[in-house]
Amino acid sequence: MRLESNEVLMGVVNKLKAELKIRGFSPLTVRNYTFFVEKFLNQSKKSPGELNEDDVKMYLSDMFDSKSKNTIMLAAAALKFFYKEVLKKDFVGVPLPKKDKKLPEVLTKNEVRDLIESTDTVKSRLIVSLLYSTGLRVSELVNLKMSDLNLEDKTGWVRRGKGSKDRLFMMSESLSKELKEYFESKGKENEFVFSKNKPLTTRNIQKIIKGASGRSGITKKTTPHTLRHSFATHLLEQGIDIRVIQAMLGHSSLSTTQVYTHVSSDQLKKVKNPFDILMERDNVKEN
Repeated sequence: MRLESNEVLMGVVNKLKAELKIRGFSPLTVRNYTFFVEKFLNQSKKSPGELNEDDVKMYLSDMFDSKSKNTIMLAAAALKFFYKEVLKKDFVGVPLPKKDKKLPEVLTKNEVRDLIESTDTVKSRLIVSLLYSTGLRVSELVNLKMSDLNLEDKTGWVRRGKGSKDRLFMMSESLSKELKEYFESKGKENEFVFSKNKPLTTRNIQKIIKGASGRSGITKKTTPHTLRHSFATHLLEQGIDIRVIQAMLGHSSLSTTQVYTHVSSDQLKKVKNPFDILMERDNVKEN
């Protein structure tokens, strides 16, 4: 074994980045995969040609002491791609951990209303409202351009969303009017909906929601993705077909959308308990 020069390792990492970009992976995936592969290479202290499946097992097993299962899964996916597509080596002997089946946190309609009303600026209010009204991912919202919106039709386009797919989304009529008034009051044309020349950071949006959540008194963990979960769940409660919700969220698989069939608490509360029905019948017989 020998410590490979930084130049050689950087060359391998750059090859990984190029392979990911050519295959259409998102910038976030490129960044995450690169991060885990770089850490793996530095920890193994081997040249790429000397790496084997045992090195992967050792790296992943160390992560179990301090990382979540989902983080380990992401690292495993990064290394699997690296081995198969860059190193051209087998990866069949590495057992991958299964994802935790954790139900998403969902806000009630009243909590969403409280969250929106607890924002401290008009811009923040519109950002939170648009996330909930459309079910957009936060990465999709920050990259949304003025040219992607048609406020008259109350529609917009996500360009190159997850999986590099374009998709149409709908906005509420009242929010479309608010956005139109907001843009007119600015008196200048931005390239992006909520920023001038470059996208806002997702961290910026997370801070807005964290602040509003704290002021509103919501005790649930609330993130931009919580609004997406809430949007989908509330649609399901309204009786919207799950395949329509699948299209609105941009899910490639229906199984991804079906998680929302398990989190609709309002629907569960409306179910008439069979015990109550049984007792009602007994009361009728007695009378």
